[in-house]
Amino acid sequence: MGPVLAGVLQLLALIAALALAYIPLGNYMAKVYSSDKHWRVEKWIYKGIGADPDTEMRWTAYLRGVLAFSVVGVLFLYLLQRLQGVLPGSLGFKSIEPDQAFNTAVSFVTNTNWQSYYGEQAMGHVVQTAGLAVQNFVSAAVGIAVAVALVRGFARSRTGELGNFWSDLVRGTVRILVPIAAVAAVVLVACGAIQNFSGIHEVGQFMGGQQQWNGGAVASQEAIKELGTNGGGYFNANSAHPFENPTPFSNLFEIFLILVIPFALTRTFGLMVGSVKQGYAILATMATIWVGFVALMMWTEFAHHGPAFDIAGGAYEGKEVRFGVGASSIFATSTTLTSTGAVDSFHSSFTGLGGGITMLGMMLGEIAPGGTGSGLYGMLIMAIIAVFIAGLMVGRTPEYLGKKIGSREIKLAACYILVTPALVLVFTAFAMALPTPANSMTNSGAHGFSEILYAYTSASNNNGSAFAGLNADTQWFNSTLGLCMLFGRFVPMIFVLALAGSLAEQRPVPATAGTLRTDKPLYTGLLVGTIIIITGLTYFPALALGPLAEGLA
Repeated sequence: MGPVLAGVLQLLALIAALALAYIPLGNYMAKVYSSDKHWRVEKWIYKGIGADPDTEMRWTAYLRGVLAFSVVGVLFLYLLQRLQGVLPGSLGFKSIEPDQAFNTAVSFVTNTNWQSYYGEQAMGHVVQTAGLAVQNFVSAAVGIAVAVALVRGFARSRTGELGNFWSDLVRGTVRILVPIAAVAAVVLVACGAIQNFSGIHEVGQFMGGQQQWNGGAVASQEAIKELGTNGGGYFNANSAHPFENPTPFSNLFEIFLILVIPFALTRTFGLMVGSVKQGYAILATMATIWVGFVALMMWTEFAHHGPAFDIAGGAYEGKEVRFGVGASSIFATSTTLTSTGAVDSFHSSFTGLGGGITMLGMMLGEIAPGGTGSGLYGMLIMAIIAVFIAGLMVGRTPEYLGKKIGSREIKLAACYILVTPALVLVFTAFAMALPTPANSMTNSGAHGFSEILYAYTSASNNNGSAFAGLNADTQWFNSTLGLCMLFGRFVPMIFVLALAGSLAEQRPVPATAGTLRTDKPLYTGLLVGTIIIITGLTYFPALALGPLAEGLA
């Protein structure tokens, strides 16, 4: 079987698995967030944190819950790292330096999971399991909760209430993420991923020195790392490491985990707003972009440019031979079109245009299908922009799902889409202009510029993957990337929840003959075009200086 055919067959198998899970998982999540009953374990949690899960919240109260919970998470994780040297199970590792501890704490709480450290050489068992793994669950649950609040804004009328943040957070964790991750961890263990709390082992000589490996609860963390679109690896090689991702089947299974909740949330959205067709329209938009990007990535990586490529069958540099070019292309596209950031190959080693595709996937806002929750609310913001554009073309007040999109709503949507480009472009400009940050680049020219552009794109969009080649463990990058992660996560959430509150207060508008049908293929095409055009106009100059210049050279 040729490598191209193998890649296509894996893509088809993945699509089939996602299709089988779409309806049952989407239906289940809709029931989770619509139920008025609480599980016993959930009642214990509410009692422990002093929360009343039945109190409805307006958007300001919901936002306060999101921010308060996240601030506590950052402080706890920061202190856990700073105290690692005196904690049991530290494997002899010292406490983390202040700037790196800040960067890592912010990274995992914001669902970014950017890592400027070698996991197997820096973090002990306590920090990995009690700190990083816990945030993998709850940061994903926060994203889903904000998305559900926005969906309620569309579904409700003449009320500013969006549900209860603490109830949404706990239910997302207890009823969705924990059960699926537990099953996924068992599957990964069966595939060969390790799961233990062993210490450091000497495994032989390597390049004149003694090679060491430490164990860990890898399979369980790998499961939620992918399911929650987190991406932070137990080992520096991330999902290219055989302890995390041992076989081609486990590789495909991990891609499935990355995509299954973001895609299924479109079904949840359709059910909660009372129209599954609306969910299918959003799904079609996400799927069109995802499949298009996968096909484009495969073409760039399989394209033969000279005898070395002909002999190898594609661009194998930086890719695991046990996965191949096809599976690596699917993984790279999926992890950058979501907020996962995990890698089973090194994006810096992709072809110039292939590296540009990974960047463009993040620059779209990671909405195809995006992160757990963040993908859905990002796509709904773009849906509002698309109906606004359509309204301008026909001279009619835009409406979406029975809600008028007035000046307040479009201003909030516009602010949302401007936050991350501003962070990416401003901080990239400063890093290139100042003398010290540029010293961290391994390469010069267009590829070196891509290293820095990729880093700020990844941090600001809460992706977390690295282009490789950039020494990001400096005070400048730990601090500025940490700020990008904070602002890139929570400032857009402010606009999303404010928009949800504004929509929930409106009276529903009846559909008329002039209403734009947002559940038809015409609207799906308009939405895809809107996303591509807005991103292209925003980022094209920067891309032209980096991956496009390299790819066309």
